[in-house]
Amino acid sequence: MLLVVDVGNTQTHFGTVRDAEVLERWRFATERSATSDELGAALRNLLALRGLGFDDVSASVLSSTVPELAPEWSEMARRYLGHEILVVGPGVRTGMPIRMDNPRELGADRLVNALAAWTRFGRACIVVDFGTAITYDVVSAEGEYIGGIISPGIEISLEALAMRAAKVPQVELGEPRALIGKTTADAVRSGIVYGFAGQVDGIVGRLRAELGVDAPVIATGGLAHHLVPSFTESIDAVDDLLTLEGLRLVWELNR
Repeated sequence: MLLVVDVGNTQTHFGTVRDAEVLERWRFATERSATSDELGAALRNLLALRGLGFDDVSASVLSSTVPELAPEWSEMARRYLGHEILVVGPGVRTGMPIRMDNPRELGADRLVNALAAWTRFGRACIVVDFGTAITYDVVSAEGEYIGGIISPGIEISLEALAMRAAKVPQVELGEPRALIGKTTADAVRSGIVYGFAGQVDGIVGRLRAELGVDAPVIATGGLAHHLVPSFTESIDAVDDLLTLEGLRLVWELNR
């Protein structure tokens, strides 16, 4: 059984894969100070809930946007799983050329998302990842990663608004009751949801025009369900497992 792990700035998303199928998956808050022992204990407890143990995990692969946690996951795999975890980064085969000025700047999660999308569509495509930031990753018709766009995420914007505007409260993200808010909280929810939905549709439209094709767009990330499909018009598919599938594909290429 393969363990696939994506460590994000806000959440860690991971799961188990057998025969190209994700069997189980979990999310928990990313704790930057977590040690390898703490990660091992959390993994052991989650596996036990499904009647599994460390011995059931024969291989593992990791993408991380938090540099200090990659060594801890690597040590956890050595101590508790008995093998070296494959860390997506320079020197790891992905089968996807990176056409950026500095390919090392590209986050591993964005690369595996692009690989999974390209494998699914087999043509020029766009990935929109709703996480700490909202990222747009673009793959050419030749299967090359050609670049992307990064904008502040939904939760960051909510926190910044409450912090900088004295009379605006901290608002839980949720579906607006109506476009025109009748309370301050409703107005904030409407602004966030419709504002970000408009951003996504506007940027996707410009990207498709830049590519010169009606490229399919796939959304992923923990906050995607707040906007897609109810409030966006440009997203063709939603796949919460896209990053985990990309990690599996990378492991297959390097096994």
